[in-house]
Amino acid sequence: MKTNKRTVWFLTLLSLVAVIAIYSINKNPMPFDGMAIFDNAGDKKPVNKETGDGDQAPVFAESYLFDDMRMEVRNERSQMHEQLTTKINTMETPSEKNEVFDEIALLIKRDSVEALMETQIKALGYKDAFVRTEGNMVNVTVLSEDGQSAKQANEITYLVMSTWEEARKVKVDFKGES
Repeated sequence: MKTNKRTVWFLTLLSLVAVIAIYSINKNPMPFDGMAIFDNAGDKKPVNKETGDGDQAPVFAESYLFDDMRMEVRNERSQMHEQLTTKINTMETPSEKNEVFDEIALLIKRDSVEALMETQIKALGYKDAFVRTEGNMVNVTVLSEDGQSAKQANEITYLVMSTWEEARKVKVDFKGES
């Protein structure tokens, strides 16, 4: 019995150390460049291989913005899901419960369709994409290094219209270098 308690305490302490380590790493994220480990000169600026410039505009900062927007949408939808779940528990008639179940199913469908559209847009060659559906309106924000063109916007619009049947209006925004 004593070894069993020791094992439990050991695993508890080990998991606590792991949680603290992950928290400290996520609190102060550092960009990792594998070649910087072998570089002895710490003062050098990174050199852009294509242009030869010493200064680069980081593209990953806007990708973090997309992650923040995704988290906001996810939080809104989870709150709506919780509200609908509590609403189901208070209702008594099956027809009212079915309506709420349909709303929950619509939320789940929107989440999956948005994720699918983001994946398909990334497959077209873009760094990142954020898709938000609101009724018949679909907002698409694309991270593009190549700039923007009407042809690219039309291609994305066609993809969205063919994926989401309820889409009547599509707005495409490009972020990144112009």
